[in-house]
Amino acid sequence: MSTLFENQAPRPLADRLRPASLEEVVGQDHLIGPEGPVGRMVRSGHLASVILWGPPGTGKTTIARMLAEKTDLYFEPLSAVFSGVADLRKVFDAARKRRETGRGTLLFIDEIHRFNRAQQDGFLPYVEDGTVILVGATTENPSFELNAPLLSRCQVLVLNRLDDAAMEELLKRAEAAESRPLPLNAEARADLRRMADGDGRYLLNMAEALFNLPAEPVLDSRAMAAIVQRRVPLYDKHQDGHYNLISALHKSLRGSDTDAALYWFARMIAGGEDPRYIARRLTRFAVEDIGMADPNALTQAVAAWEAYERLGSPEGDLALVQLVIYLGTAPKSNAAYKAQSAAARAARETGSLTPPMHILNAPTRMMKELGYSEGYVYDHDAEDGFSGQNYFPDGMARQRFYRPLERGFEREVAKRLDYWDKLRRERKPEGE
Repeated sequence: MSTLFENQAPRPLADRLRPASLEEVVGQDHLIGPEGPVGRMVRSGHLASVILWGPPGTGKTTIARMLAEKTDLYFEPLSAVFSGVADLRKVFDAARKRRETGRGTLLFIDEIHRFNRAQQDGFLPYVEDGTVILVGATTENPSFELNAPLLSRCQVLVLNRLDDAAMEELLKRAEAAESRPLPLNAEARADLRRMADGDGRYLLNMAEALFNLPAEPVLDSRAMAAIVQRRVPLYDKHQDGHYNLISALHKSLRGSDTDAALYWFARMIAGGEDPRYIARRLTRFAVEDIGMADPNALTQAVAAWEAYERLGSPEGDLALVQLVIYLGTAPKSNAAYKAQSAAARAARETGSLTPPMHILNAPTRMMKELGYSEGYVYDHDAEDGFSGQNYFPDGMARQRFYRPLERGFEREVAKRLDYWDKLRRERKPEGE
């Protein structure tokens, strides 16, 4: 319960503009609309435990609070950053007593991923028996950060990063609350929305700083940027952002979209990613997605990695940029990757078959007498340097693991393999 002095204390603009109803939440119509999961829960009056996953400043706390109000549940907020086992115990005891009087509890836990596995397990009996409806909020991927048993009892709802239209709506609400327009020209206003990078709370904090200025002069982008600071792009080198961006880089290269690949590379560098990690993944790409279509891709990858090690950042970053361009524009083939998988599968399925006797060395007299190396034809002495002998295990049919594509250097490789297949059929040794 707020006091008289609290009501008179100044409140940040973002807090004053916090939505008073679900309908006022911007940018999340896919959740709160009539056919969205939140909209359907409110309409039915029956809430399920949910995990709200999304970037900062997108309305997770507001949605949780509005859910409690719409369904007449007691709203119990906790932050996993500041709360421990003792706090949870008190909340569960109070919720149990409240339930005995006929009222339910919505337990909202901000940054729920900060609780360890044992603490997360502690929720299970209270969620399961309905003592609390759990609404957890997280900016991290729940698949990585939350226990499987807890996830199985909750529906994961994904909040979108606020788009430009949602950000403009927030600026209009701010101007209505302050009864004056922001002192920005159209270009600066658009730049302000971009600078917030989808975070509504951050946008309103920047707007509040600008409302402290006089109405004149109207600021252009440069003058505005000198007053407010651009939001640092979201990127966690060890969590979801890390995996999302390297996936985007890899798939852009696979799709031969060099410009998109350069963009994702730049995003990772701007986020503080270790360039050595990127170099390792680019080297992997060279052998997985280009392979024999351009064998020089691996040479280029190793050279760029070595150049980075010698030069460091920022000079060495250019070597990696050159590599991204080379890989993006190279012909693509996963034939070697598929050949590895097929050969590994055959090796597992055939067990411990021994090589044919004619390709086994016979370093001792006894081994010669047993037939080791008997009938072996030295390929260099054969016509065209090709004997056509069988090198698969006895009892195992010949298989084709490597199937080169009609791309880049693999066109030439395919011609060689077809030629050797022809010779193998023509020169099949006696008895085979």
